Amino acid sequence: MEKRTARLTLLIDPRKKALFEQLCTEEDVTPSQKVRQLIREYIEQKAGQDWQAHLSKHDKSGT
Repeated sequence: MEKRTARLTLLIDPRKKALFEQLCTEEDVTPSQKVRQLIREYIEQKAGQDWQAHLSKHDKSGT
């Protein structure tokens, strides 16, 4: 289970935000759930399926 303790704030065009919220509602997910999914998929695409191991290496090295 992922810990949800960090906050990400971003600026977005109000029309895109409204459409994003509408599409999320149609999928029966919250905008936060969808953003977490998109971030997770991006990380897996860039760092691979074992991204958590990749993250652990950075934690140990301090970078």
